[in-house]
Amino acid sequence: MRLGILGGTFDPIHFGHLRIAEEICEEMELEKVLLIPGALPPHKYEKKSITPFHDRLAMTRIAAQNSSLLEVLDLEGRRHGPSYSIETLREINRLYKDKVDIFFIIGMDAFLEIKIWKEYKNLFKESNFIVLKRPGFSFEELVPFILSLEVGFKRMSDSNSFSNPSGNLLIYKEGTLMDISSTRIREMVAAGRSIKFLLPEAVRIYIIEKSLYRANEHS
Repeated sequence: MRLGILGGTFDPIHFGHLRIAEEICEEMELEKVLLIPGALPPHKYEKKSITPFHDRLAMTRIAAQNSSLLEVLDLEGRRHGPSYSIETLREINRLYKDKVDIFFIIGMDAFLEIKIWKEYKNLFKESNFIVLKRPGFSFEELVPFILSLEVGFKRMSDSNSFSNPSGNLLIYKEGTLMDISSTRIREMVAAGRSIKFLLPEAVRIYIIEKSLYRANEHS
C-alpha cells in the first residue's frame, strides 16, 4: 500500500492544501493521502495561540468529504505533548505493520527547517519524502541542503530524486501553487472580509457558525 501523509496546523485548511494532496495522490499513484492535523505543533504553539484541535479536526474532515482520495486521522490529537512527526510516522508504520510505503508531503520552505525537527535523521528511515516547490525557493538551493543532512542521500542520474541507504526516496515536485494562506484567511475573517472561494464552502460556514477568528479572539 502506498500512502501519502500531509500534516499541518490546518488553521484553517484551504484549497491550497486540498489541491496539492489530490495532485500528489494521482501523480504518485497513491491509494490515498492522510490529512493529519497537528495537535500541538512544536514550532508554532509556543509562539501564538492556535484554534482548538477539535475545531481544526472538524474543518479538515469537512474539507476531505468531497474526495475519495483523502482521509483524515486524529492520531496526533490522541497523544500528549508536542506533535512530533517522527512519532507520527512510527505510529503509522506500526498501524500498518510494515505493509505500507509512506510518502511524507512537505513544502520546501518547511523542509529547509527540518534540522530542528526531533530526530530528523531518523525521519528518512521511516518514510519517503516529497518536497514541493514553493515561491521564492529554487531546486538549486535544495540540492546542497539535502547533501548537508548527512544521512546518505545520493542524487539519481541528474533527476529530481534522491535515494537514501534506507531504501526510501526524496522526490522534488512542482504542483499547482495557489496564493492562499491560513494566516491570511484568519486575518480576513477578523477584518470582516469575505473568504469565499479560498476554502470549501462547508468549512467557511463552520467558521461562521463557530465564530472562529473573530477580531476580539485569539486566532
